[in-house]
Amino acid sequence: MVLVVVMGVSGSGKTTVGSRLAAKLGWKFYDADDYHSPENKKKMAEGIPLNDEDRIPWLCALHDILRREDSSGQDAILACSALKKMYRRVLVSGASAVESNQPEQPGESTALKILFVHLDGPINIIAGRLEKRRGHFMPPELLKSQFDTLEPPSAPENFITVSVEKSLPEIVLEIESAIFPGEALLD
Repeated sequence: MVLVVVMGVSGSGKTTVGSRLAAKLGWKFYDADDYHSPENKKKMAEGIPLNDEDRIPWLCALHDILRREDSSGQDAILACSALKKMYRRVLVSGASAVESNQPEQPGESTALKILFVHLDGPINIIAGRLEKRRGHFMPPELLKSQFDTLEPPSAPENFITVSVEKSLPEIVLEIESAIFPGEALLD
């Protein structure tokens, strides 16, 4: 049973990469954007960055989805910005991560085992992608605030970093290699 969160700033390719990987592996795919409240979507559409109070209930709901998939033995991929370390802790441990604001302890039964895939790239390349995107509630002007908020994953988090400057098939293959180390993977 594997849980993967494809993370990064808006425009990094989370939905494209996550949905392609899920389709290739036959796994369930969730896009975190689909679970934002109408209030959050309205704020973002108006160019107002979300704060922690806006994000925590959303992240707890996403944790509950991952917990359900984990309990049923279902492999799943979630595309989610997960910009801050605390946000990733909420995805791993749920509301208890907020209450204690402490890193999860090894062996804690409430913690989910998640591989975070950080899609990373220069702001100018990602800005170019956002300018071409239509019908999304995240305006390109908010990209700088996302880069300012971003706390790239670091040890002891379970993560890999993948460059968005690679082709989509290369990105998917690199993630597959991290999920299935040592296995020969064919495109």
